[in-house]
Amino acid sequence: MTYRLAACAEMLFLELPFEERVRRVHKRGFLVEIWDWSNKDLAALAATGAEFSSMTGYLRGDLTTDEGRAELLATAKESLAAAEIIDSPRLNLHGTGLGEGGLPVVPRERVTGEDWVRAAETLRQVAELGAAAGRTFVLENLNRAVDHPGTPFARAADTLALVRAVDHPNLRLNLDLYHAQIGEGNLIELVTEALPWIGEIQVADVPGRCEPGTGEIRYEAVAAALRELDYDGVIGMEAWASGDPEAALEAFVAAFAG
Repeated sequence: MTYRLAACAEMLFLELPFEERVRRVHKRGFLVEIWDWSNKDLAALAATGAEFSSMTGYLRGDLTTDEGRAELLATAKESLAAAEIIDSPRLNLHGTGLGEGGLPVVPRERVTGEDWVRAAETLRQVAELGAAAGRTFVLENLNRAVDHPGTPFARAADTLALVRAVDHPNLRLNLDLYHAQIGEGNLIELVTEALPWIGEIQVADVPGRCEPGTGEIRYEAVAAALRELDYDGVIGMEAWASGDPEAALEAFVAAFAG
């Protein structure tokens, strides 16, 4: 396979201190994904020797309001400084800041044409920050039906439209196939259409958000399609372990090893 596999340390080996989780994922040969960097000892994470895949690229803010845009851009700059410490190449964004339980801090059931224009302009500024730092921001799709109700610009179609509109090499998609299955389905057609704009792919099964093989998605077929498309990026398992985390990682590898 030409792509590389990553695993989210936020969702595996939950009984262990966070640094030990990172070591466990790294020891198994995976790149490591983390979320909020502000509550972690980044120097200690860097000392684990792990290679990081992605991390949160902002702390607060949104893509459309004046105050939210200012907060997002300011905390994106802070995130770039944090990314330097652990050498994370990708920094993750959402359509708005997420709070407790993954709910949007400022929910929006409807976005206007002006909102789309302002969101694209905010992302263009973010991409320019990334270019100056030599790092890439990735915009993640979410699902509104189960995990993130009220989140604007949540569908994969929305994130793809925004990334296409900005058309900047330092802004790409974090295409989350768990969220896309709940929100839209048709995953192989989706990855085919989005391929030129993908910065990373994330996976988990539906329902339950556990490792591949525990739900309805036939990830072996998705993996075969990605190989046929010559996808050479990162595929990250952002999933809970249904049982033993080691077995969950083995199931992930089995689904994508080809």
